[in-house]
Amino acid sequence: MEELTTDDAPDSIGPFSQGIASGDRMYVSGQGPVDPDTGEVIQGTPGEQTRRTLRNVAAVLQAGGASLDDVVKATVFVKDMRYYDEVNEVYGELMSPPYPARSAVEVVKLPVDIDVEIEVVAER
Repeated sequence: MEELTTDDAPDSIGPFSQGIASGDRMYVSGQGPVDPDTGEVIQGTPGEQTRRTLRNVAAVLQAGGASLDDVVKATVFVKDMRYYDEVNEVYGELMSPPYPARSAVEVVKLPVDIDVEIEVVAER
């Protein structure tokens, strides 16, 4: 097992890694719309939060030698399904066909006050 870590994504807020590589698989912990330079949640629409979140996911993947193109499974957590179309639009811009398998789940609360969190599994 290899820890994936980068200063280009926010630090973990608990006893977990930004990501883990195990063989050819990479597991990126849930990322949110946090600016890694300031540690602050970015203000903006759910779409803007999705864009920042996927930039953070991409940074962890890059630390392991992969990219968003290598994602095989994603889980998207949204605070309100009213944001689903907006999140989907940005997600579709940044992910490439064939799109990864994906789940989208509405949650009551996330560990930080954000509208979207995304975790992924990738293959390098």
